[in-house]
Amino acid sequence: MASLNETGTTVRAPRAPWLTLKRRETIEGWLFVSPTLIGFLIFFLGPLIAVVFYSLSEWNLLSQDTTFVGLANYEDALTQNPDFWLVIRNSVIFAAGLVPMNMALALALAMALARPFRGVVFFRTIFFAPVVTSAVAWAIVWKFLLQGDAGAVNQMLATVGIDGPNWLREPNWAMAAVIVTRVLKMVGLNMILYIAALQSIPRDYEEAARLEGASEWQIFRMVIWPLLAPTTLIIMVITTIGSFKVFDHIYLMTGGGPENGTLVLAFYIYQQAFEFFEIGYASALAMIMFVIVLALTVVQLILRQKGST
Repeated sequence: MASLNETGTTVRAPRAPWLTLKRRETIEGWLFVSPTLIGFLIFFLGPLIAVVFYSLSEWNLLSQDTTFVGLANYEDALTQNPDFWLVIRNSVIFAAGLVPMNMALALALAMALARPFRGVVFFRTIFFAPVVTSAVAWAIVWKFLLQGDAGAVNQMLATVGIDGPNWLREPNWAMAAVIVTRVLKMVGLNMILYIAALQSIPRDYEEAARLEGASEWQIFRMVIWPLLAPTTLIIMVITTIGSFKVFDHIYLMTGGGPENGTLVLAFYIYQQAFEFFEIGYASALAMIMFVIVLALTVVQLILRQKGST
């Protein structure tokens, strides 16, 4: 827009700058989130779309031909392949054994180590150290410890007159051995979460309950445990998801054996993809695992909401 000044000459009004404060803040915001956004697109959304596409296709990793087969891979897994339901059963057994044991042991350790006493930092470090220990090293060490007569575990049992089994080579013991070693590996993480939750509970609640004559068990059941419910939900969800994603312990300790007794879903997917090169079928299995974990998470959230109402 132009106007006349006092001398009669035409003066144009200055243009508003293109890079206004609002636009600059918008650009800066996108620049800050761009690394996360790019990582999400490349490492999550892109692979997810690829897995969905491959699950609807027949593709052998050794060939270049990809044939669209629709839901045939899902139908093969659910109705044609008997190994699939064996794998699901093993995965459920693994989760059913690991999750309660992990949570109960983590809570017990947290209750014992939440209050300050001499040496508490040392004991917390001891129980948390396996979490940051290499999973490969942990599994290999336990594989040697759990061998037959040559294993250190059976040698210690022999000193008290117990003839221990060949833990990783007998179907009745292999799953239990893997579950226990996995619990010992990861319980420290849940212990720390429970300790943080316990330390955030006001001491006034416990002192008031004691003044009313409540026992330690009543204080825990009526005061502490309800206040731990949000933390317990988080721990339950992440532990359940982790139990269905377990791979390293199975791969290094049992290889899915003996007699497919420890063949869980994550290892079965790896086996189909990189041992049998059936990428399409393995992708369908991966999508099934995604749906299972998602369903379990939703169910746990619903139960938590019902419990809080």
